[in-house]
Amino acid sequence: MVLKPTIEDIKIIGYYLSRIIVGLSFAMIFPAIIGIIFGEEDAALDFLIAAAITMIFTSILGRICRTRKDLDWMHGMVVISVSWLAAMALNAIPLYASGHYMSFLDACFETMSGLTTTGLSLVQDLDHLSHAHNLWRHLGPFIGGQGIAIIALTFFIKGTAGAFRIYVGEARDERLLPNVIHTARFIWKVSFVYLTLGTLILGIAGISLGLSPMSSFFHAVCLFMAGFDTAGFAPQSQNILYYHSVAFEAITIVFMILGTFNFNLHYQIWIGNFKELYKNIEVRAFFISMTLVFLVVAVLLSYSGIYSGAIIIFRKIFYHIASAHTTTGYMTIYAKQFITDWGGLGMLMVICAMALGGCICSTAGGIKMLRIGIIFKAFWQDVKRITQPKDAIISQKFHHIKDIVLSDQQARAAIMITVSYIVLYLFGTIAGMILGYPLLDSLFESTSAAANVGLSCGVTDVSMPAALKMVYIIQMWMGRLEFMSVFALAGFFIAALKGKR
Repeated sequence: MVLKPTIEDIKIIGYYLSRIIVGLSFAMIFPAIIGIIFGEEDAALDFLIAAAITMIFTSILGRICRTRKDLDWMHGMVVISVSWLAAMALNAIPLYASGHYMSFLDACFETMSGLTTTGLSLVQDLDHLSHAHNLWRHLGPFIGGQGIAIIALTFFIKGTAGAFRIYVGEARDERLLPNVIHTARFIWKVSFVYLTLGTLILGIAGISLGLSPMSSFFHAVCLFMAGFDTAGFAPQSQNILYYHSVAFEAITIVFMILGTFNFNLHYQIWIGNFKELYKNIEVRAFFISMTLVFLVVAVLLSYSGIYSGAIIIFRKIFYHIASAHTTTGYMTIYAKQFITDWGGLGMLMVICAMALGGCICSTAGGIKMLRIGIIFKAFWQDVKRITQPKDAIISQKFHHIKDIVLSDQQARAAIMITVSYIVLYLFGTIAGMILGYPLLDSLFESTSAAANVGLSCGVTDVSMPAALKMVYIIQMWMGRLEFMSVFALAGFFIAALKGKR
């Protein structure tokens, strides 16, 4: 029998939702300050008003739903799934006020794309967007990449037994440290150290290209946040192509790969366990997969005469395969060139790279390399069972931070999530085809949205139907949360409608 949620359940969800969302109002202060520094008073006012609205919303919600009870698993999952939708709507307020979005739906699309580290964009006249609003676009991936829940666990939720349930609800199930609060703080520590170093490196590179110091470091901080958090936003409409720099492209490749690595792997490196870099099943699967996809596309496009020479192949082919596989979405070509230059097979290989994605517990999207490695190990285990004598004891191990004996439960979980992603990719593909787009274009864009990548072949545009924008928002949201908390939210609503007391 399904039990109907009680008023106390709703109060618990509302109270912890308010604790998570309150961080957004503080985050809006940063673009307001940037607006004042650059003399953009109207833009600064947009953020101050949005911050006030967010603060009022969270204060009222917190007072109405105040409770001392902790969360159970259902509460934690529902809180996380709803918090991403609330964050989308509240973050969209200052962007919509900028006048660079055709509708509030477009602004919501932009914020969901940023928070989920996707990078598909519907902004109009990006090259003339204020510094304050542009920074906010890039802060979204930095907030969402580490996790909205991570902010709450770091600054606003302390000492609750339900903290781990919030953490897991955001598709993270690895604790770097014994305490999940300390884990959250370590993730932010890593992120801020990399942000400082990355901004410095990109800032110097920008100055060498002729950008003014202020402009260079503004671009640097934006590009690092979007690159490390695998979002693919850029301050200019031409994306990375705007800089026409091999150095910029090489630097951003490093940041993309850093961002796609598991935060647990970063922790192992920080404590001196460098062997994990080549022993970890995720790292091995990632580089094997990316290398194979790159070689296929390189041979294909070299044979077709589209690109020739090592430098061009690196700048055009390897860059976009890395961008796709890390689920970053940075581009040094125009969107339509995937169709005109790369052709059907080239696009299919990029789709495969996007669909597979990066590492678990990272800022990357997609199915994730750990699951692909586990499925391969499970397949190989079954092959050995068939070929070995019946009385032979067959076991399969893999290394992920430590040596782990593969279990049927791990294999089932990996297959279940993989199938869920494939269904989500197909859902967006069918929606695109129903609304008049070709099969391959629809599959490319759907995979990019659901795997939180951001590469586009030209489908994502302000002129696309509102229904398709909503489909992509749902895909980005479900793909980022990896389904479980979304299913929990659906179950909560079903219980509210049909449950028994």
